[in-house]
Amino acid sequence: MNLAAKKMLLVFADLTDTWRDEPLHDAIVRLLERQGLAGATVVAGIMGFGRHRLIHRKGLFGMVDEKPVTILCIDDEAKIMAVVPLVYPMVKEGILVIQDVQVVVGVT
Repeated sequence: MNLAAKKMLLVFADLTDTWRDEPLHDAIVRLLERQGLAGATVVAGIMGFGRHRLIHRKGLFGMVDEKPVTILCIDDEAKIMAVVPLVYPMVKEGILVIQDVQVVVGVT
């Protein structure tokens, strides 16, 4: 088993958040791809709350209010740190987290 020390960028936002008239998660994933990062995944949450203490979840008749969304990206520290100044101004209400991770390489 091979382990590789990497950094993970997590962006917590709402599904309804936008950046220049497009969904924020789309804009961030496209930015990460253009910057050559290894990959990114967007995960939609079913319930959550933030600093405003308002719980977001599926509402009446299945309508969704500001459903939480998380964007995950794992790569070398230098690449993650290089994109943080680009992603930071895009996120107005959410948060960015940088975390150390150990990636298991060569899993079959």
